Amino acid sequence: MGEWVKAIESGERPVYSEADRRRNGSMVLATATGGMLAFLALTAFLAGLVDSMAGGGGLISLPALLAAGVPPHFALGTNKVQSCLGTTFSTARYLRHGQVHVPIALTAAAAALTGSYGGSRVALVLPSERISAVIPPLVVAVAVITFARREFGVHDKFGVARVRDYVLAATAGLVIGFYDGFFGPGTGTFLAFAFVWLFGFGFARATGNTKLVNWASNVAAVIAFGLAAKVNWTVALAMGIANIAGNWLGAGWAIRGGARVIKPVFGLVLALLIIRLTLLR
Repeated sequence: MGEWVKAIESGERPVYSEADRRRNGSMVLATATGGMLAFLALTAFLAGLVDSMAGGGGLISLPALLAAGVPPHFALGTNKVQSCLGTTFSTARYLRHGQVHVPIALTAAAAALTGSYGGSRVALVLPSERISAVIPPLVVAVAVITFARREFGVHDKFGVARVRDYVLAATAGLVIGFYDGFFGPGTGTFLAFAFVWLFGFGFARATGNTKLVNWASNVAAVIAFGLAAKVNWTVALAMGIANIAGNWLGAGWAIRGGARVIKPVFGLVLALLIIRLTLLR
Protein backbone atom coordinates (compact mmCIF):
# COMPACT_ATOMS: atom_id res chain seq x y z
CA MET A 1 0.00 0.00 0.00
CA GLY A 2 2.90 2.33 0.60
CA GLU A 3 3.78 2.06 -3.07
CA TRP A 4 0.34 3.04 -4.33
CA VAL A 5 0.00 5.94 -1.94
CA LYS A 6 3.34 7.28 -3.10
CA ALA A 7 2.21 6.93 -6.69
CA ILE A 8 -1.07 8.75 -6.12
CA GLU A 9 -0.13 11.41 -3.62
CA SER A 10 3.30 12.39 -4.87
CA GLY A 11 1.68 14.45 -7.59
CA GLU A 12 4.34 13.30 -10.03
CA ARG A 13 3.24 12.72 -13.61
CA PRO A 14 5.85 10.60 -15.38
CA VAL A 15 6.71 11.48 -18.96
CA TYR A 16 6.14 8.49 -21.21
CA SER A 17 7.33 7.94 -24.75
CA GLU A 18 4.73 7.27 -27.42
CA ALA A 19 5.36 3.54 -26.99
CA ASP A 20 4.76 3.88 -23.26
CA ARG A 21 1.56 5.81 -23.87
CA ARG A 22 0.28 2.99 -26.02
CA ARG A 23 0.71 0.68 -23.02
CA ASN A 24 -0.61 3.19 -20.52
CA GLY A 25 -4.02 3.09 -18.87
CA SER A 26 -6.88 2.17 -21.16
CA MET A 27 -4.55 2.08 -24.18
CA VAL A 28 -3.20 -1.24 -23.03
CA LEU A 29 -6.58 -2.66 -24.06
CA ALA A 30 -5.87 -1.96 -27.69
CA THR A 31 -2.57 -3.83 -27.59
CA ALA A 32 -3.47 -6.55 -25.11
CA THR A 33 -3.42 -9.91 -26.84
CA GLY A 34 -5.42 -12.95 -25.89
CA GLY A 35 -2.18 -14.54 -24.76
CA MET A 36 -1.40 -11.62 -22.45
CA LEU A 37 -4.85 -11.69 -20.89
CA ALA A 38 -4.63 -15.46 -20.48
CA PHE A 39 -1.26 -15.08 -18.76
CA LEU A 40 -2.61 -12.39 -16.43
CA ALA A 41 -5.73 -14.42 -15.69
CA LEU A 42 -3.65 -17.48 -14.81
CA THR A 43 -1.42 -15.50 -12.45
CA ALA A 44 -4.51 -13.87 -10.91
CA PHE A 45 -6.00 -17.31 -10.28
CA LEU A 46 -2.79 -18.51 -8.60
CA ALA A 47 -2.55 -15.26 -6.64
CA GLY A 48 -6.12 -15.67 -5.40
CA LEU A 49 -5.51 -19.31 -4.49
CA VAL A 50 -2.44 -18.42 -2.41
CA ASP A 51 -3.84 -15.21 -0.96
CA SER A 52 -7.03 -16.84 0.29
CA MET A 53 -4.98 -19.26 2.40
CA ALA A 54 -1.89 -17.37 3.52
CA GLY A 55 -1.89 -13.85 2.09
CA GLY A 56 0.81 -12.64 -0.26
CA GLY A 57 -1.13 -12.91 -3.52
CA GLY A 58 0.24 -9.56 -4.64
CA LEU A 59 3.71 -11.10 -4.73
CA ILE A 60 2.46 -13.07 -7.75
CA SER A 61 -0.04 -10.79 -9.52
CA LEU A 62 1.79 -7.46 -9.34
CA PRO A 63 5.03 -8.69 -10.96
CA ALA A 64 2.88 -10.32 -13.66
CA LEU A 65 1.23 -6.99 -14.49
CA LEU A 66 4.60 -5.26 -14.65
CA ALA A 67 6.00 -8.06 -16.83
CA ALA A 68 3.03 -7.60 -19.19
CA GLY A 69 4.10 -3.98 -19.75
CA VAL A 70 1.52 -2.20 -17.59
CA PRO A 71 3.11 0.99 -16.18
CA PRO A 72 3.71 0.88 -12.39
CA HIS A 73 0.94 3.31 -11.36
CA PHE A 74 -1.66 1.42 -13.39
CA ALA A 75 -0.26 -1.95 -12.31
CA LEU A 76 -0.75 -1.04 -8.66
CA GLY A 77 -4.30 0.19 -9.21
CA THR A 78 -5.33 -2.69 -11.46
CA ASN A 79 -3.85 -5.19 -9.01
CA LYS A 80 -5.86 -3.71 -6.13
CA VAL A 81 -9.13 -3.97 -8.05
CA GLN A 82 -8.69 -7.62 -9.02
CA SER A 83 -7.53 -8.45 -5.49
CA CYS A 84 -10.54 -6.70 -3.97
CA LEU A 85 -12.92 -8.72 -6.13
CA GLY A 86 -11.33 -12.00 -5.10
CA THR A 87 -11.06 -11.08 -1.42
CA THR A 88 -14.78 -10.23 -1.35
CA PHE A 89 -15.64 -13.84 -2.18
CA SER A 90 -13.08 -15.51 0.09
CA THR A 91 -14.19 -13.26 2.98
CA ALA A 92 -17.82 -14.22 2.34
CA ARG A 93 -16.91 -17.90 2.38
CA TYR A 94 -14.97 -17.62 5.65
CA LEU A 95 -17.87 -15.67 7.17
CA ARG A 96 -20.42 -18.25 6.05
CA HIS A 97 -18.45 -21.04 7.75
CA GLY A 98 -18.01 -19.13 11.01
CA GLN A 99 -14.27 -18.65 10.51
CA VAL A 100 -14.26 -14.91 11.29
CA HIS A 101 -14.47 -13.30 14.72
CA VAL A 102 -16.20 -10.21 13.35
CA PRO A 103 -15.76 -7.81 16.33
CA ILE A 104 -12.02 -8.58 16.64
CA ALA A 105 -11.50 -8.40 12.87
CA LEU A 106 -13.38 -5.11 12.53
CA THR A 107 -11.37 -3.62 15.41
CA ALA A 108 -8.15 -4.61 13.68
CA ALA A 109 -9.48 -3.32 10.34
CA ALA A 110 -10.34 0.12 11.71
CA ALA A 111 -6.92 0.42 13.35
CA ALA A 112 -5.20 -0.88 10.21
CA LEU A 113 -6.83 1.79 8.05
CA THR A 114 -5.65 4.45 10.48
CA GLY A 115 -2.16 2.99 10.63
CA SER A 116 -2.01 2.63 6.87
CA TYR A 117 -2.83 6.29 6.38
CA GLY A 118 -0.11 7.27 8.85
CA GLY A 119 2.39 4.95 7.21
CA SER A 120 1.59 6.30 3.78
CA ARG A 121 2.20 9.86 4.95
CA VAL A 122 5.57 8.87 6.40
CA ALA A 123 6.37 6.98 3.20
CA LEU A 124 6.11 10.22 1.26
CA VAL A 125 9.05 11.72 3.12
CA LEU A 126 11.06 8.74 4.36
CA PRO A 127 12.72 6.21 2.00
CA SER A 128 11.28 2.70 2.28
CA GLU A 129 14.85 1.36 2.40
CA ARG A 130 14.91 2.41 6.05
CA ILE A 131 12.49 -0.35 6.93
CA SER A 132 13.19 -2.89 4.18
CA ALA A 133 16.50 -3.80 5.82
CA VAL A 134 14.82 -5.04 9.01
CA ILE A 135 12.06 -7.04 7.33
CA PRO A 136 14.07 -10.16 6.26
CA PRO A 137 15.10 -10.99 9.87
CA LEU A 138 11.46 -10.49 10.88
CA VAL A 139 10.32 -12.91 8.17
CA VAL A 140 12.85 -15.48 9.38
CA ALA A 141 11.60 -15.07 12.96
CA VAL A 142 7.99 -15.59 11.81
CA ALA A 143 9.03 -18.74 9.93
CA VAL A 144 10.92 -20.13 12.93
CA ILE A 145 8.00 -19.55 15.32
CA THR A 146 5.50 -20.99 12.84
CA PHE A 147 7.34 -24.17 11.92
CA ALA A 148 9.40 -24.89 15.04
CA ARG A 149 6.18 -25.40 17.00
CA ARG A 150 4.24 -28.20 15.36
CA GLU A 151 1.03 -27.24 17.16
CA PHE A 152 1.24 -23.57 16.17
CA GLY A 153 -2.09 -22.60 14.63
CA VAL A 154 -3.36 -26.19 14.52
CA HIS A 155 -6.07 -25.77 17.15
CA ASP A 156 -8.32 -22.78 17.76
CA LYS A 157 -7.79 -21.85 21.42
CA PHE A 158 -9.56 -18.49 21.42
CA GLY A 159 -12.42 -18.20 23.89
CA VAL A 160 -14.57 -15.23 24.85
CA ALA A 161 -13.23 -11.86 23.75
CA ARG A 162 -12.14 -9.57 26.57
CA VAL A 163 -11.11 -5.92 26.65
CA ARG A 164 -7.48 -7.02 26.43
CA ASP A 165 -8.20 -8.80 23.13
CA TYR A 166 -9.67 -5.68 21.56
CA VAL A 167 -6.65 -3.67 22.68
CA LEU A 168 -4.36 -6.28 21.13
CA ALA A 169 -6.41 -6.29 17.92
CA ALA A 170 -6.24 -2.50 17.67
CA THR A 171 -2.50 -2.50 18.39
CA ALA A 172 -1.74 -5.23 15.86
CA GLY A 173 -3.92 -3.55 13.26
CA LEU A 174 -2.26 -0.19 13.84
CA VAL A 175 1.29 -1.55 13.62
CA ILE A 176 0.72 -3.82 10.63
CA GLY A 177 -1.41 -1.15 8.94
CA PHE A 178 1.47 1.31 9.34
CA TYR A 179 3.77 -1.25 7.72
CA ASP A 180 1.26 -1.70 4.91
CA GLY A 181 1.06 2.02 4.28
CA PHE A 182 4.80 2.52 4.51
CA PHE A 183 6.11 -0.54 2.67
CA GLY A 184 3.47 -3.15 1.88
CA PRO A 185 4.69 -6.63 0.84
CA GLY A 186 3.46 -9.50 3.01
CA THR A 187 0.96 -7.51 5.06
CA GLY A 188 -1.72 -10.22 5.03
CA THR A 189 0.81 -12.88 5.96
CA PHE A 190 2.07 -10.90 8.95
CA LEU A 191 -1.51 -10.21 10.03
CA ALA A 192 -2.50 -13.89 9.88
CA PHE A 193 0.56 -14.74 11.96
CA ALA A 194 -0.41 -12.08 14.51
CA PHE A 195 -3.94 -13.50 14.84
CA VAL A 196 -2.50 -16.94 15.61
CA TRP A 197 0.31 -15.76 17.89
CA LEU A 198 -1.56 -13.11 19.90
CA PHE A 199 -5.02 -14.67 20.15
CA GLY A 200 -4.54 -18.40 19.76
CA PHE A 201 -6.74 -18.64 16.68
CA GLY A 202 -6.29 -21.65 14.45
CA PHE A 203 -4.86 -20.84 11.04
CA ALA A 204 -8.25 -21.11 9.32
CA ARG A 205 -9.90 -18.57 11.62
CA ALA A 206 -6.82 -16.35 11.63
CA THR A 207 -6.91 -16.28 7.83
CA GLY A 208 -10.64 -15.53 7.86
CA ASN A 209 -10.06 -12.55 10.14
CA THR A 210 -7.21 -11.41 7.90
CA LYS A 211 -9.44 -11.55 4.83
CA LEU A 212 -11.96 -9.18 6.40
CA VAL A 213 -9.18 -6.71 7.27
CA ASN A 214 -7.69 -7.08 3.76
CA TRP A 215 -11.08 -6.47 2.21
CA ALA A 216 -11.53 -3.17 4.06
CA SER A 217 -8.03 -2.08 3.07
CA ASN A 218 -8.59 -3.09 -0.56
CA VAL A 219 -11.84 -1.15 -0.82
CA ALA A 220 -10.07 1.99 0.40
CA ALA A 221 -7.26 1.44 -2.12
CA VAL A 222 -9.68 0.85 -5.02
CA ILE A 223 -11.48 4.11 -4.24
CA ALA A 224 -8.16 5.98 -4.15
CA PHE A 225 -6.94 4.48 -7.41
CA GLY A 226 -10.31 4.89 -9.11
CA LEU A 227 -10.50 8.58 -8.24
CA ALA A 228 -6.95 9.00 -9.53
CA ALA A 229 -7.87 7.20 -12.80
CA LYS A 230 -5.04 4.70 -12.28
CA VAL A 231 -6.97 1.51 -13.09
CA ASN A 232 -7.17 -0.47 -16.31
CA TRP A 233 -10.71 -1.69 -15.70
CA THR A 234 -10.94 -4.30 -18.44
CA VAL A 235 -7.71 -6.01 -17.41
CA ALA A 236 -8.73 -5.65 -13.74
CA LEU A 237 -12.09 -7.32 -14.36
CA ALA A 238 -10.57 -10.11 -16.46
CA MET A 239 -8.03 -10.81 -13.72
CA GLY A 240 -10.72 -10.32 -11.08
CA ILE A 241 -12.87 -13.15 -12.43
CA ALA A 242 -9.88 -15.50 -12.25
CA ASN A 243 -8.93 -14.16 -8.83
CA ILE A 244 -12.45 -14.83 -7.57
CA ALA A 245 -12.16 -18.45 -8.69
CA GLY A 246 -8.79 -18.82 -6.96
CA ASN A 247 -10.01 -17.19 -3.75
CA TRP A 248 -13.18 -19.29 -3.65
CA LEU A 249 -11.29 -22.54 -4.18
CA GLY A 250 -8.45 -21.65 -1.78
CA ALA A 251 -10.81 -20.56 0.98
CA GLY A 252 -12.66 -23.87 0.70
CA TRP A 253 -9.42 -25.83 0.97
CA ALA A 254 -8.30 -23.76 3.95
CA ILE A 255 -11.61 -24.16 5.78
CA ARG A 256 -11.65 -27.93 5.26
CA GLY A 257 -7.95 -28.59 5.81
CA GLY A 258 -7.05 -25.97 8.41
CA ALA A 259 -3.40 -25.70 9.40
CA ARG A 260 -2.49 -28.89 7.52
CA VAL A 261 -3.24 -27.08 4.25
CA ILE A 262 -2.44 -23.49 5.22
CA LYS A 263 0.98 -23.87 6.85
CA PRO A 264 2.81 -25.17 3.74
CA VAL A 265 1.32 -22.30 1.68
CA PHE A 266 2.28 -19.92 4.48
CA GLY A 267 5.87 -21.14 4.18
CA LEU A 268 5.77 -20.61 0.41
CA VAL A 269 4.61 -17.02 0.85
CA LEU A 270 7.38 -16.32 3.36
CA ALA A 271 9.91 -17.63 0.82
CA LEU A 272 8.40 -15.43 -1.91
CA LEU A 273 8.55 -12.47 0.44
CA ILE A 274 12.25 -13.06 1.13
CA ILE A 275 12.90 -13.22 -2.62
CA ARG A 276 10.92 -10.02 -3.23
CA LEU A 277 12.76 -8.16 -0.47
CA THR A 278 16.11 -9.41 -1.74
CA LEU A 279 15.34 -8.13 -5.24
CA LEU A 280 14.31 -4.74 -3.86
CA ARG A 281 17.63 -4.19 -2.10
